[in-house]
Amino acid sequence: MDLSTLKPAKGSVKKEKRIGRGQGSGRGGTSTKGHKGGQSRAGYSRKIGFEGGQMPLQRRVPKYGFININRKEYKAINISTLQTLAEAKKLTSIDAEILADAGLISKKDLVKILGNGKLTTKLDVKAHAFSKSAKAAIEGLNGTATII
Repeated sequence: MDLSTLKPAKGSVKKEKRIGRGQGSGRGGTSTKGHKGGQSRAGYSRKIGFEGGQMPLQRRVPKYGFININRKEYKAINISTLQTLAEAKKLTSIDAEILADAGLISKKDLVKILGNGKLTTKLDVKAHAFSKSAKAAIEGLNGTATII
């Protein structure tokens, strides 16, 4: 086998439909566009969502709810997760960069520390937000909870 013998599979390549090339071609005259109306005219383009005059879907379905553009979405991390991470890597301070390296968050995530679980080691934690119970648990062991 060599490259000069390669051909496309049978039936995969079709000839282009050449319209508007005279009556003898079978596609002359109106060039497959029918008689009159918007679709036969030059420059016609159908509006997005047009359904042939039927009421379009985006107008049939009612509006619902709203999206708050000022919402801040936090990635929740429990203090039990911080405890296991601190024990595994022998850490005394934890911040967003360490959590990202551990694969718990991505670099751009905002972090909120939640109070689920038990903390047994003193930790200095830096995060974007803390729940009251998490802050109390961290500071209860003389650690610091710093908001970035």
